[in-house]
Amino acid sequence: MVTKEFWNGRKVLITGHTGFKGSWLCMLLKKLGADISGYALDPPTYPSLYNLCNINSFVKSTIGDIRDFDRLLNKIEQDMPEIIIHMAAQPLVKLSYEAPVLTYQTNIIGTMNLLEAIRVSKLKSVRVLVNVTTDKCYENKEWLWPYRENEPLGGYDPYSSSKACSEIVTASYRNSFFNLAEYSKHHVAIATARAGNVIGGGDWAADRLIPDVVRSILENNPIIIRSPNAIRPWQHVLDPLTGYLMLSERLFSSGMPFAESWNFGPNDYDVKSVKWIVEKLCEMWGEGATYEVDDKTHKHEATYLRLDCSKAKEKLNWQPIWNLNKTLESIIEFTVGYVRKDNLSELCNNQISEYFNLGTTVSGNTDY
Repeated sequence: MVTKEFWNGRKVLITGHTGFKGSWLCMLLKKLGADISGYALDPPTYPSLYNLCNINSFVKSTIGDIRDFDRLLNKIEQDMPEIIIHMAAQPLVKLSYEAPVLTYQTNIIGTMNLLEAIRVSKLKSVRVLVNVTTDKCYENKEWLWPYRENEPLGGYDPYSSSKACSEIVTASYRNSFFNLAEYSKHHVAIATARAGNVIGGGDWAADRLIPDVVRSILENNPIIIRSPNAIRPWQHVLDPLTGYLMLSERLFSSGMPFAESWNFGPNDYDVKSVKWIVEKLCEMWGEGATYEVDDKTHKHEATYLRLDCSKAKEKLNWQPIWNLNKTLESIIEFTVGYVRKDNLSELCNNQISEYFNLGTTVSGNTDY
């Protein structure tokens, strides 16, 4: 479980805090009372969840490139985080075909910079690093059964392969410089986290299904879908974020047994096709929401992808809380709130409270 007493006052650095996922993590950690720092580029989209929810008001934010080693090291030594959750990345498959060098530099060299900064920092404040990669880091064989953490890494496209490389770099640093046999000397526990397709309110990234659907609906245009039969492990953003926090707690308290790779994905019944997702969102939105299938040839993307999350469920006692129907309802709720110019920070905080009240993922005082 996520323990409020553990996170209250805990110094946490989030790389990539200005993005969709990072913004939700900032709001979640604020609820838990953490002392939050952030290192990232400017928000990658307009509009952005980061700006709409005024996250800059409660995060010690530094705008910087993860490829800038000196600036990153200075940030770590200035803020002295105990826990780092690394999400700064070039996260889009399509863009990785258009900008492969940027993708590899950001996702591989950026990860190396962070690991090296932890290694050489004179202040030695960091106890935990969780490197967030992706379910796409596996060598996808298009088979029907889910991938386990010990399956071979790979990646057809630059994005997927760059994340597999990030996993390899992380494992190498852990073996070479933060070896588990010498944990009593360095006290640094490092793990990687592989999540499925993360969705929720406030994502405006280009060439992602949910943002494309929302944009089309708001512009009264038919939704154009590229791969209607592609199967993905869809999950609400709070599910993997909760997993990262539960993993961080275990790494901090126990170190060695948890310093490895972890899958965080939905239950099997929420692994659905792109067409299913679009039809369900159109049904929930109602009048004016329609879709068309784009028959053009597109760059390669995996067709079938599922994760085996047995290890996280067994060893961390982690479980996904919101099913896919509830997740899609929360996206509609956010979109309606955005159109009405509601207080989106309050709306997101209410969704966080509802999420935790439905589950048993938090121990301690749950009166948010």
